Amino acid sequence: MSRMGDVLAGFHAAWEFESDSVLIRYERGIRTPKLFQALGERRVPLEAIAGVTLTRGKRGTVVLRVEPRPGADPLMEAAAGQLKESGDPYRLVLPAEREVLAEYYADELRPLLTESGPADRFLVKPPEGPLSFKAYDGKASFDGRTVNFRWFWTGASSAKWKAGDQSFSVGELNGVEWRSPEVFEGHLRLLRRDAEASAAQADQDPAAVVFGLGYGPVHESLPFAAAVLAAVRTSSPVAAVPAPRRDPADIAERIRHLGELHQAGLVTDEEFSVKKAELLAEL
Repeated sequence: MSRMGDVLAGFHAAWEFESDSVLIRYERGIRTPKLFQALGERRVPLEAIAGVTLTRGKRGTVVLRVEPRPGADPLMEAAAGQLKESGDPYRLVLPAEREVLAEYYADELRPLLTESGPADRFLVKPPEGPLSFKAYDGKASFDGRTVNFRWFWTGASSAKWKAGDQSFSVGELNGVEWRSPEVFEGHLRLLRRDAEASAAQADQDPAAVVFGLGYGPVHESLPFAAAVLAAVRTSSPVAAVPAPRRDPADIAERIRHLGELHQAGLVTDEEFSVKKAELLAEL
């Protein structure tokens, strides 16, 4: 670039062009997409960028966009093409009167982009943890090493209640499957190394949480998925960590709910006895 630290400000974000990267700072205004606000800022190394384009936008705007290399950004890998155009963190929308300035920066940037094709590792840092969000059927949390699903009795299926709360070390996982909450059957599914691809619906799979209206929004569930994916790619298989002892009141509530499922005929006598014994053993 001509000068290190040049800044180009647009709607919702400002890009700072440095000698080896583009630093993107997102605004926090009420009109700024919530995903951008959640991301805060991102440093994108030039080696993570395959190209740059400048196109006409809507209603008197132009759009400057850098194209990340496949495999360079865990956020975009987790999104798998499901983000709406307005939610693309690599688009900078500017007033049309800044087109000449935007074209200047695009021309300055292009000769510096020497890498192309898929990246062999993530080059853009993932969202930082710990992270958590509420799905329709449970709460998902991630501390950088372990993903935990704690089921809500108001939303979880009987299959998930039978399985109990789940804890997955990143060493047990092979990847994640994120389906946007803005489409039908949105969910987050953990893909395990030692298990075949699940054919079960997400609401029946203990390795998945289900989204819904107001549950698992993009700005919460996508950064979560990206952070887990990045941790999985940099981990090696490890033995699962034993689950900690749980609160007796929580165990009592779960046994009560299990009894309700039993009385409703959704759980057999044998299943009820086995699961009750497992819950009592956690005290």
